[in-house]
Parts: sequence; structure tokens; C-alpha cells
Amino acid sequence: MPTRYDIKLRIYYTYADATGLGRHVVRLEPLDVPGVQRVQVRHVDVSPRPAERVDGTDFFGNRTVEVAFDGRVDRGVEFNLKAKVERRSQRPGLDISTPLTRMAQEVTAVRALDHASPHHFTGASPRVNQSPSIADYARQQVSDRMTAQEAMVAIGQHLHDDMTFVPGATDAQTPPEEAFEQRHGVCQDYAHIMVAALRSLGVPAGYVSGFLRTDPPEGQERLEGADAMHAWVRAWCGREMGWVEYDPTNAMAAGADHIVVGYGRDYGDVAPVKGVARMVGQSGTGHSVDVVPLS
Repeated sequence: MPTRYDIKLRIYYTYADATGLGRHVVRLEPLDVPGVQRVQVRHVDVSPRPAERVDGTDFFGNRTVEVAFDGRVDRGVEFNLKAKVERRSQRPGLDISTPLTRMAQEVTAVRALDHASPHHFTGASPRVNQSPSIADYARQQVSDRMTAQEAMVAIGQHLHDDMTFVPGATDAQTPPEEAFEQRHGVCQDYAHIMVAALRSLGVPAGYVSGFLRTDPPEGQERLEGADAMHAWVRAWCGREMGWVEYDPTNAMAAGADHIVVGYGRDYGDVAPVKGVARMVGQSGTGHSVDVVPLS
């Protein structure tokens, strides 16, 4: 049976002084993923009301909202998402993924160049460069006898064991090499490092942005707005098995608690809010998230 969620997200930006111009691209709406995730309700509200708004999809199939402001914006900008989603668990089945020794031939045999083609996820991308140190680490965790899925799980488990999750230790601009050298970071860093590691082995890998249902400590009530957006990895494990998702931050296969918002090569393709604004003085930002399972 699928798990149903009620999701609320608020992202806001505050300005020290009024601004008159701004343009943003927002990727906040959960995706419909055939056989895995179905979105019943989704809507992004923008305040103040923008002069222009265009709802669409990007190359990777992610839902986008493009907004532009050409009038006076006094206090800042706020984006609010409300959604209801059904998510099914993807239980790991029989490993029919391609052996690492045959991955190059499998990728070459794919002729399609659509958004799901593995060719887009093999080399360096804007935020995930080829890293000798991460490649060396990846080779230490696998053997040539492994399949792509076995390599994915091995690297994800070792990253979970060798890294320390430290909120605030990095930010959205931190290169994966830096987080890897320090051996600490947040979910974005775990995902970027794992993507770099898999690509170094010839396994196409991408970045997944979404929400993760979290439970409060035993005996405590759930705090409103205390959840957060999350990131994990998907790897192309060959023509027979296709794309498989794994969460290295928690050392687990992505399941019913992982709600997909966007797929991309790295964080830059799925950033919740991207854009520019003309302003003076300092600005601030914050967010709150609620992922509530429905009975």
C-alpha cells in the first residue's frame, strides 16, 4: 500500500531595503514517478504577486515555476508549497544489474539522448568535477567482480561510515572534494561525493532532490516546520535494471519515506530557488518544512 503525505514548505528571502527587479526559477513541486510516486495536489504560491509567472518543465522533467518582479518589493519574497503525494516503497529485488567490467559497453549501447539517458550522467557536471581522491576512495571499496548495484551499496555504506553529518558545516557552494577531505557535511555533500565516486567507476549517477519523512525522538511531539529538504543519489545499473536510488546519508535504499522533487546531474540542476535580484544592504533567508503522513 502507498503512503500518503501532506507536504508544506515555506522559503522566504528578506531584504534590507526595497528592490524593484528580480527573476527566479523555482523547483519545489513533487514529481509524478510512474509506479512509484503519484501527486494528487500541488501548488506553489508566490508573495508578493509577481509581474510574470510561467509554470513548466525543464529538460530533466522537473516542474518549474519562473517568476519575475518589475515593481517595488518592500519586505522580500516568499514561496509556499502545498502538496499531497502518494509514495510506494521500492523494495530491492533480484540484482540483475550490469557487472562493473561491462558498464562501458552497456552505456555505449544506449542510443537515446532523452532526459533519462545515462550519457548525461557519466562525466563531470557543473558542481561535480572529476576528483582523483574520490576516485581512489571509490576503487578501494569495490572489486571488478561487483555489479553496479553492489558497487552503489558498498560506496554508500562506506561514505555513511566514514563521513560525519554536521549541519551547517558546508553550504550550497561547497565543492564535494572539500567536504570529502574534511569527512563531514550534509546530505548534499554525501550525494555529490557518491555521484563523483560512481562516475569514476563508469557507473552513470545523478542527484535527487526531495523530502524525507522524519520522526521526532520517542516521547516528543513533532515540531511544526522542523522537517527539511533532502538529497540522495540514483545510479543507472544497466539496461535490465535501469535507475536505482540510494540514500548515503542514511545508508539505505530510497523508500516510501523519500518523496522526489527533482532529478539532475547535481544540485545545480535541481536547486529549489535560483535567480537574481537587484538590492542594497544585507539580505536574509530561511525555510520551514512539514512532511506529515496521512492515515
